[in-house]
Amino acid sequence: MAFNLNPFKKSSSDQPQQTGGADPSAAGNGGVPPKTELSALDFSHSQQGAIEVTEIATGIGVIYEEAAVLFANGNDRDAEQLLTAVFDDPTATVGEGLWMMLLDLYRLTGQRDRFDTRVIDYARCFERSPPAWEDLSVQPAKRHTEASTLINLPAALLAQTAQQLQQICVIGRKSGTLRIDLGRVRSVDDQGCLLVRQALERLAADRVKLVIFNASRFVDLLSPKVKPGQAENRDYWMLMLEMLKYTGEYSRFEDLAVDYAITFEESPPSWESKQPLPGEEQPAADEGSSGRGEEEFFFDSELTGSSSEVIRKLDGFASTRQTVVIDCGNLRRVDFVAAGTLFNTLASFQANGKAVQLHKVNAMVGALMRVMSIDQVAQVMLRG
Repeated sequence: MAFNLNPFKKSSSDQPQQTGGADPSAAGNGGVPPKTELSALDFSHSQQGAIEVTEIATGIGVIYEEAAVLFANGNDRDAEQLLTAVFDDPTATVGEGLWMMLLDLYRLTGQRDRFDTRVIDYARCFERSPPAWEDLSVQPAKRHTEASTLINLPAALLAQTAQQLQQICVIGRKSGTLRIDLGRVRSVDDQGCLLVRQALERLAADRVKLVIFNASRFVDLLSPKVKPGQAENRDYWMLMLEMLKYTGEYSRFEDLAVDYAITFEESPPSWESKQPLPGEEQPAADEGSSGRGEEEFFFDSELTGSSSEVIRKLDGFASTRQTVVIDCGNLRRVDFVAAGTLFNTLASFQANGKAVQLHKVNAMVGALMRVMSIDQVAQVMLRG
């Protein structure tokens, strides 16, 4: 079950409703919170059967906002007390947004018994299957985004490719691991050949672990420029020899190395296999696909004010993509400082024409993202 939090517009109807003159601040002091309707949710079934929130018509609501902020600050118990006070008030009207927050809070804090009790009420209230239990209090092993970075080089490698290749080197230095797909390359000129050679040399000097896909196809593209006995186009010779290390074609490398030694009267580069290891091999994206290689950036554990390095890596990851997909399945919490930094980063992506998707966000973090207007610069989809 996936929920899509759409941008909201504040209006006079956005304020939470009160009955009996209740004071909103009373909820934080152990009193009964005001009667509130978090949102009007319009559900529709996708072709896959997923349920999406296609509209949120009303405002955030005091309870929604306060619970999100308390959780962001690490006050899990206070957030739970605030939410349960609403559910235990027989006069309160509770929308599904608050339900998802409470159920996710139980999952995030490992409270299976309380979760099981509440989902029965959820099923009775909404007359459909409730979310399944998943213990989100146990943090899975971190997934390293750097290992999943896949960059597709353009169809023509020319002088204009210099900026992209420079950015690739920056990404490689930051992540330590890089995958490059040459499957889309259709032409290479002299300057483009030199630039690729220089980029590979910089990556090697920075000890970046490099995996190259479709290297054999690229070698075939370079080969017409390599003519034994004609001491010209040296960059093509050197680039071909380097690419053959990634194809694992030792015999072809040796034949070319001998021709190189005779043609240029100097020792050729030595053999070193750089073929992808089992598990690293992956088919390249089909021509005409989105260009992002079906890859995602992963947020792990918590984003705090000290998580600037993670945001910098996200910026590098997004530099070669028009669609930026961020998997938040392992993200438990985001604090206020990190939420502000994330908003600024995603807003810059949006300004540059990039589409940003945040997948599998838990409802507590999703609430903060709405409070901080992150849902206005990215598509935020809650986990089921």
